[in-house]
Amino acid sequence: MLRFHLSLNVSNLPKAVTFFQNILGVPAAKQRLDYAKFELDSPPLVLSLEPRSPAQHGSLNHAGFRFADSQSLVDAQARLEKAGITTQREEGVECCYSKQTKFWVHDLDHRLWEFYTLDEDLDHRGDGQSLDDMVGEAAAAAISDTPEPAIWEHRMLEPFAPPTSPCDQVRLRGTFNVPVSNEQMQSQLAQAFKTLRPGGQVTVHILTSEEPVGGELHLPGPAAYVKYAPVRTELMAAIEAAGFVDQQLATFRSGACFEHEGAPLRETQIIARRPEYASSETCNVVFKGPFLSVLDDEGHQWHRGEAVSIPRSRWEALKASSVAELFVMLPESAAVSHCGV
Repeated sequence: MLRFHLSLNVSNLPKAVTFFQNILGVPAAKQRLDYAKFELDSPPLVLSLEPRSPAQHGSLNHAGFRFADSQSLVDAQARLEKAGITTQREEGVECCYSKQTKFWVHDLDHRLWEFYTLDEDLDHRGDGQSLDDMVGEAAAAAISDTPEPAIWEHRMLEPFAPPTSPCDQVRLRGTFNVPVSNEQMQSQLAQAFKTLRPGGQVTVHILTSEEPVGGELHLPGPAAYVKYAPVRTELMAAIEAAGFVDQQLATFRSGACFEHEGAPLRETQIIARRPEYASSETCNVVFKGPFLSVLDDEGHQWHRGEAVSIPRSRWEALKASSVAELFVMLPESAAVSHCGV
């Protein structure tokens, strides 16, 4: 499939990944400390994110097209050369954690366009695009000293065997779309909880129903492997009972993907985390609204506009969440900024 490729410079890579994960409704296909990529079939899009300051380099890193095979790439290059556009082919280039064959062109306003095929994935960024060039030497040194997050993923029909060493993320893809009892579901969620480090994140991505569905499911296409859809509210209750907090429906739409005996089945992606150890250090946080009051999973309640003292570890979790912009932490001493008139 020919895919449009868009590469953006972002000031905060983790927050950008969360934002586009919510916008696109799918998790990142590839995520590293210095790179992230989303793959969509509809529309056919490859969206990559680079931790490079938009204020200094602009929001657009580059755009282009990813071709399904080398012959299509050769044909495109021949067409451009025939039109008088100079190109230079590069074979087996290692960049963006993959090996690629490509060529580049600049448009009339000096924007960079990339035409390429994806040959294979790599576990390193590659020499074709150095980390120093992308984020600067100081940031590159800091990133290099930071270990990559440990991720464990389970897919439907695979044996459920969590690793023995702690992980930063657990991804359950279709895990509960096979016939499973509430006891089995709770047991597997408990194992996932045990696998995560404090503050670690679990992602559950499956089809759910709004009410119990009887009999085995018979769905079309790739969804034919789905034989069971848990009730969404029961699944969320099981996640909470396993000890996870800060649940959010990252993907949940009004329209259903399928229907079984009159019951709608929806794509559902739930993100939650294992609580961190509470710190003794506290800070004051204000909820800005728009609601009158909110209550979090740890029992902290905010009334709009009022400061609440919470552990600093809780504030760090809030800052990393999708609702961060609804809260403000008040510094201990006055901090004067340019507020505008």
